[in-house]
Parts: sequence; structure tokens; C-alpha cells
Amino acid sequence: MTKFSELGLAAPVERAVSEEGYETPTPIQVRAIPPLLDGKDVVGIAQTGTGKTAAFVLPILTRLIEEKKQAPGLSCRCLILAPTRELAAQIGNSIAVYGRNTGLTHAVVFGGVKHGPQVRALARGLDILVATPGRLLDHVADRKARLDLTSLVVLDEADQMLDLGFMPALRKILHMVGKPRQTVMFSATMPPPIRALADDFLRDPVTVAVANQAKPVERIDQAVIYVGTAEKRQALIDLMAPEARKSTIIFTRTKRGADKVAKFLVEYGHKAAAIHGNKSQNQREKALEAFKSGEMRVLVATDIAARGLDIDGVQLVVNFELPNVPESYVHRIGRTARAGAEGRAVALVAPDERGLLQDIEKLTGLRIKGLNDAPPISGPTRPVQPQRGQGGQRRNGGGQGGGGHRGQQAGGGGQKRSNNRRRKPGGGQGGNRQSA
Repeated sequence: MTKFSELGLAAPVERAVSEEGYETPTPIQVRAIPPLLDGKDVVGIAQTGTGKTAAFVLPILTRLIEEKKQAPGLSCRCLILAPTRELAAQIGNSIAVYGRNTGLTHAVVFGGVKHGPQVRALARGLDILVATPGRLLDHVADRKARLDLTSLVVLDEADQMLDLGFMPALRKILHMVGKPRQTVMFSATMPPPIRALADDFLRDPVTVAVANQAKPVERIDQAVIYVGTAEKRQALIDLMAPEARKSTIIFTRTKRGADKVAKFLVEYGHKAAAIHGNKSQNQREKALEAFKSGEMRVLVATDIAARGLDIDGVQLVVNFELPNVPESYVHRIGRTARAGAEGRAVALVAPDERGLLQDIEKLTGLRIKGLNDAPPISGPTRPVQPQRGQGGQRRNGGGQGGGGHRGQQAGGGGQKRSNNRRRKPGGGQGGNRQSA
């Protein structure tokens, strides 16, 4: 069995991993770290909770130490792009933890917070910049950041980053980055059309994958409840009654829907809150901290808002509405059964969502059990797509970006690290102290 000591990591990085209590890397780390250390372009495909963040953070820290260069003001040696501020904050936390013995500098840049701390951090020059596309482009446009001296770029959650809505911003950023460069993409899923787009940015990439990219982890007990759209609220209340003490994440398609679900759950006596792009950074952080601490048991989220959430101990995931994209279902239920734990995922399926359920079962290769009989249906089997301006999630190049300075997030953007549970490198908080 491979040990971290055998992967060729720099001594300060290896020491930090050891201090966190880890000896054995996960499969994605074993496969991704060597080619990354060799300077090769890499596409990494792994489910959430497998340690994929550490799979690129650890070799990046090692390479930057060995190169012994200093970034001029306004520039960064390594740029890591993330689709949401939560994921950016999580990556920043991993860099702080595993880079604490290195002396390397980093900042996290995302929207929803003041520009000032970010501008000051960028002015000094950074070894690593973690950013969401929108705020990064704002700083570049204001001449507060430059990318022509950057030689290493990572796109995390690449399937979402390369969605059509993010493509213009990504192409613009990548055209600004210096050449030659090393480009890395990591994601839980990589559908063929997205893979084709990814290949445009990489040179002879090494592909590393673990397990079936579309297969949810086997520890998740999946089920569906067939219900009419008008009866979904009561079905959710009935489902939640015996699960009241369980840590639960409920997914909706839209921000407006998330607010409505959280509101009626509170009316029924549940401690619940919604997180989505329209919430302020302070509101999101307060909700996440309350959920992590157990003060609040229910979190209602949209797909984009939930990207990168690093929360251990989630016992139940409820799909109040099925996602329009089957791959998003895999991401959603991956919030539970992390770090070797068991988990449960239940979907409330209306008649017009039967087609979406079929797409999910086709993608995953699994027949999801029904907790009740599916009534016969007539009419459309797919939901009507929301029109712009009607509460649907917009995919664009950014606007979600925040800030940081040496070793921490600036502007109050980061998630706090639990004092009593250690994080699994690159993914949740691990109960197994022998693997990362």
C-alpha cells in the first residue's frame, strides 16, 4: 500500500499531512500526484469526498517550493479557479492547512465582499491565488491583477466551470495566462461533451480516474417517493418527521424554490435555512456554521450554492426537485456518505419528473427503489424549463468571488475549520485516520 512518504512530496508538505494524522493517500491522490509533480497536464475524475482537492494542492505546494521563485506584484505563480465562493474557500483552507510549513503565500478572491483586502493581497504578489472567474476578471480589468506570469492553472469542478455559462470567462482568463503553462482539471464527473471542451485547454493530458464517474458511492441508500407536485410539501414534512434529528440537505432547482422550502419547514418547527447566490456572504456563512455545529439540522440549497460544501456527517439528502442535468444528481447525493460513513438519499418525484429520473438511472446504471407505487401518468414527463427572470439559476462567468491575504481569506469569506474534527485532505473530515 502506497504511503504519502513514497509520493515525492516536499518535506514541509509531507510533515503537514502527517501532522493531520494521515499516512495513506486515496486512489485519486496516488494516481494524480506523480504526473502533477512531473509538470504534466492532468484531467482528474473522482467523486466528491475522495480527496481530490488534496490531489492537486499537495503537488502544487511541492512544485512551488522546489521552483524557489517569487511572484512580482499583482501576479500569481499558480491560479486555481473554482465555480463558487464556498468551494474557493474550501480550497483556500486546504492550502492553509497543508502549506503551513512552507512559507508560501496565498489568497482567496470571490465576490460578495469588499475589494480592499483582495487588492492589498494581490499587490504584494502571491504564490497561489484561488478565485472565482467574475471577481478575478474585475481585478484584471481594474489593473489590480495580472496573469501573464502565471505558469500553473487548475480548474476545479471542471464540468461546472466548463458549462456554457462559464465558457466566455474561462476562455478570456486562459488566454491571459502565460505560456508555457501546466493546466489541470479536476471534477466529479466529466461527460463527453464537456471533456471535448476541456481538451481544448490541455496539452496531451494524463487522465486519472477512480471508480465509475457517474456511479454514486455504494454506501448511499437511494430511494424515490412518487408524489404529485402539489403534494410535495406534505410529503417532505412526512419524510422529515422520523428524520428530525438527522443532518439533512434538501435540494431545489431554483433560488426562489429554496427560500420557499426553507420557509415552510421553519413554519413546521424545523430549524432550517436556505443558501444560494442571492444570499449575502454573511448570511451563507452563518447558515453553514449553524449547520456544521448542529444548531440547525436542515440546509436547503441549489446546485451551484452546494458546490464544494465540505460538511462531514450529513445523514440525509432530499431531492425536493430532481435536477435537469443527471450529473448534478451524483453531485447532490455525494453530500452524504462522506469519509466512509453511511448515508441516505430520497427523491420526491412528480409525474413531470419521471423522464429526469429515467435519465439519472441511465447515467448511473442503477434502478432506484421506490418507497411507494408509481401511479400511471399522462401528459409530459419532463418539467417545463424556467425562463430567465423567473427564479432559475443563472450560469455566468462569475460574480461569485471573495478575498484573502497571506494564509487566510480576507473580507470574511472563508469557512472556519472545525476545532474538534480533522479534515480529510481534499474532501470532508475523515473518520479513518489511515487514509486521506
